[in-house]
Formats: sequence, structure tokens, C-alpha cells
Amino acid sequence: MEKIISNDVKQISFCGLYCGACNKFINGKCPGCAENAKASWCKVRSCNLDHNYKSCADCTQFSDTKDCKTHNNFISKAFGVIFGSDRAAGIALIKEKGYQSFADYMANNKLQAIKRK
Repeated sequence: MEKIISNDVKQISFCGLYCGACNKFINGKCPGCAENAKASWCKVRSCNLDHNYKSCADCTQFSDTKDCKTHNNFISKAFGVIFGSDRAAGIALIKEKGYQSFADYMANNKLQAIKRK
């Protein structure tokens, strides 16, 4: 039985991933980035909550997340290499197309992350 991936903007993570396509989220084992109080360790999540942003795409301090030491830190670089993900590309797509188009794209393509090139 194939799991349904919804195109819900509430499932866009702060850093440019899409929780709606994550197996832990789909299986009810994780509430998603915004609702996961256990993720207090995540500096990207904390920064977005402190500034009342939906994601790093709303940040006006940096035009490119690669310039932000919070978004582009050692742990995020390691995760990007391990999982082959490009969170900065996710944020760029949100900025270019908007939140709903990003959620539609990610859900339609069953992607949790934009793949690294």
C-alpha cells in the first residue's frame, strides 16, 4: 500500500526540506519540523522561530543561505553530503515559486529534499 504524500505548506521545514515526504512523518513517528519540540537542538529551527519566519526563505538578512552560518553550518553540510540533499536549493525554490508551488513539487515528486547536483 503506497503512502499518500500531501502537498501541505505546513510540512515545509524551516531549512528547505519537505517533512510531508519523510517516512517518519508519514508513519506518525515525527510531527514535522515546526511541531517537533524535541528538535530544540536545531539552530535553524530556533532562528526561524525567533524571527517568526515560515522558513529561511523569509529571511531578509541573507540573500543566499550559503552566506548564513546558521543555515550553512558543519552539521547541515554533513547531512547534505550523507543524504545527498541540497537544502539551499529548496529555499531558493521557495523564494522563486512560493510555498505552495514548493509543496506541490515536493509532494508530486515524492521528495523530502532537493537532490545535490
